[in-house]
Amino acid sequence: MNTQDTMMPMTLGQVADAVAGELVLPAAGETGGSGPEPIARSVVSDSRQVRPGSVFVAIAGERVDGHDFVAKAAQDGAIAALVQHRVDAPVAQIVVPDTVEALGALAKANIAMRRASGKPFTLIGITGSVGKTTTKDLLASLLAHLGPTVAPVGSFNNEIGLPLTALKVGQDTRFFVAEMGANHLGEIARLTVIAPPDIALVLKVGCAHLGEFGSVERIAQAKSEIVRGLVPGGLAVLNAEDGHVSAMEGIVGGDHAAWFARRDEPVSQEAEGFITDAADPLHGVMHAADITIDDDDHPSFTLIAPDGRTAPVRLAIPGAHNVMNALAAASVARIVGMDLADIAGALGEKTSISPHRMAVSRIDLGTGAFTLIDDSFNANPDSMRAGLDGLGRWHAGKPVYRVAVLGAMLELGGDEKSLHEQVGAYAAGKADAVIAVGNGESHVDSLADALAQGARSQLAATGGDEGSVHLVHDIDQANDLVGRLAGDHDAMAVLLKGSHVSGLSALATRWADHAAEQAR
Repeated sequence: MNTQDTMMPMTLGQVADAVAGELVLPAAGETGGSGPEPIARSVVSDSRQVRPGSVFVAIAGERVDGHDFVAKAAQDGAIAALVQHRVDAPVAQIVVPDTVEALGALAKANIAMRRASGKPFTLIGITGSVGKTTTKDLLASLLAHLGPTVAPVGSFNNEIGLPLTALKVGQDTRFFVAEMGANHLGEIARLTVIAPPDIALVLKVGCAHLGEFGSVERIAQAKSEIVRGLVPGGLAVLNAEDGHVSAMEGIVGGDHAAWFARRDEPVSQEAEGFITDAADPLHGVMHAADITIDDDDHPSFTLIAPDGRTAPVRLAIPGAHNVMNALAAASVARIVGMDLADIAGALGEKTSISPHRMAVSRIDLGTGAFTLIDDSFNANPDSMRAGLDGLGRWHAGKPVYRVAVLGAMLELGGDEKSLHEQVGAYAAGKADAVIAVGNGESHVDSLADALAQGARSQLAATGGDEGSVHLVHDIDQANDLVGRLAGDHDAMAVLLKGSHVSGLSALATRWADHAAEQAR
């Protein structure tokens, strides 16, 4: 993937016009003399990322106020700072009422300038309750085979992250893959104003952020904003398996919709590499058939293009749920002109995605070693079950002791306790031991307790060992318990899965650092 971070070149006057701000130049001599008007070549909100030619955006956060770092940004080569009030610093300042809104306006201007250049450029927006970041990573790796591609690092998908990524789009950028997330109605709509997609990819409508939205139907409404935000004549690429997603065809019409799906039954090929049955209900849909999963949880399948052409795929990343993410990415890559065999080959080569997403590694804590399946980036009921399925499949049928280390899921609304109990019960059917992890806060601990109660209830009903369920109150306790279990079992696999507040991603990082030290 292209890692360029050079925006469309703009003068300070153009930047000020784009954000409707007041340009205040430093006093004569403060910046070392006069000369040609400087050109902005990058935009950052972290002063540590400033380099010559940067515009520094001062954002006042809950803990840190970017205005306190304007002088440092000037010292490190920033040509201007976007501020909400003037700061005593020797650098040009563009004063606006709200720097976050101004950041979005500047990103919008950058995308408009790139489109106006006349060179081929395609903007792909991705949304969904689960799978956005993995699909973004897969798609960006595919598109990089066709031309310079910009995509966010990790999950930069909100009102700050998306504009900062959009401001990495430059004169040579061929594709921009924009991840778009939302906690409330209207958020994706605002993102599509900044970066209107040529192609809108919708993965799934689930119950993530259910507590914020109030109902799955309102979540679907929020996700549909990406389709409504398409450029005129744009294309919606939709999950045919999800009724809430497939209903979005009505927004664009059938001529502006494309589809992806899995199929359960095997296919019979009339000729190697090509299926010609136009009566097939999935004819015209990018789909996967003959799906199998190996002992390391890597899926293999036959990729079937809408025209019937086929190619075998073995995903280099684990997780049966990633078949749908790969299909989604393959659909877009095919639409923009990538050869099916090249798509299949690239999917088989993409071994790494953003951190803490079904990342497999070997950890030795001294007391014992185990295989870590790190899916700790975030969690909701759908992704919890997917991660637990992966744990259950890990070397299925072999004597592996499987441990599910689970944290709380947030923003699930009034049913959060019941949803945690259901996930706990599901975990009891996939793991030999369940460790529910709190963080010392009463609300998070109560949700961890619900996970444990659900697991215990399931085991009580099925005659299992309720003593295999543990409730701990921080990651240090989880670390010690996993270490003891690893010492008792020669072959052990551990899944880490929970919302960020659970701290499980920090535990994964701790273990990774420990493994790196041992390797030295």
